[in-house]
Amino acid sequence: MALGSGKVALVVGASRGIGRQIAIDLAKNGYSVVVAAKSTSDARSPAAPFPPDPNSPQSTISTVEREVVEAGGRATAIPVDVRDQASVRKLVDRTVETYGRLDVLVYNPGAIWWAAVEDTPVKRFQLMQRVNIEGLYGAVYAALPYLKRSSGRVVVVSPPIYSRFFRGKTAYAMGKVGMSVLTKGLAMDFQRQGLEGMAITSLWPAVAIESAATHPLTTASPSEARDLRKATIFSDAVVAVLRAPAAAVNGLLALDEDFLRSEVGGSVADFSGYAVVPGSQPRRIMPAVLPDLTVAEQDDEGKRMDSAKARL
Repeated sequence: MALGSGKVALVVGASRGIGRQIAIDLAKNGYSVVVAAKSTSDARSPAAPFPPDPNSPQSTISTVEREVVEAGGRATAIPVDVRDQASVRKLVDRTVETYGRLDVLVYNPGAIWWAAVEDTPVKRFQLMQRVNIEGLYGAVYAALPYLKRSSGRVVVVSPPIYSRFFRGKTAYAMGKVGMSVLTKGLAMDFQRQGLEGMAITSLWPAVAIESAATHPLTTASPSEARDLRKATIFSDAVVAVLRAPAAAVNGLLALDEDFLRSEVGGSVADFSGYAVVPGSQPRRIMPAVLPDLTVAEQDDEGKRMDSAKARL
């Protein structure tokens, strides 16, 4: 039986790049997929080439839905504004209304601004927090009741937590690292509540990936493509996470390459096929060894306070 046979995946941020590839590959693995983002279009306009460049504005949730369906999969495009909790809740509810269940939530949207604090206006900072950490929290909060029914999984596109990541992009890092904190904290909730079949995992690229974000760089300097990998490496890592036992990936902050190389992820040894430029050896942008976030007193936190119960 296929990995996702009879199951439903909601991919938020699925209009292009990594999110599009995840949606397409989950559909190939048997999932019914809801592709969600802000951008829509007339996917059957005779004036528009199909399929569009997957990293261009012409790639929308409408075209991704068509790509999946024409390849024999099941997909539904539903627009969402992750800055609006009512829109997020409507998305999750419509997903369940359409397919009757929800088994996987993938959160991929990302607002990016890499600059020093003094060069990051407050409005830019607020946009990143609303799209990145607040959007994720709202999506998880809305999806949890449904995910609990099916011992579901959550995959978050956010990084391991380490100091170099903060350099030169503090405002961006505050949101993205916050997303990883949610992964760690919700994983602890799952464990404490005895939800052994559930897991939340963060994934991040070890090498820069061809996407809408990197497109301007390669347009200005085509040689930059030698340091890029195809989005398929990331979607392969997502599929590997979903294949892995929940206990092995719950609370894990993983890099795509390292996870695919691991015994749990599938023991991939040759990554040359993922290079955008054949024969190139893209430069790794992430550290080889990452810090352990646990402390010696990990289980000795004193008296636990539960604000939700305190309000009753």
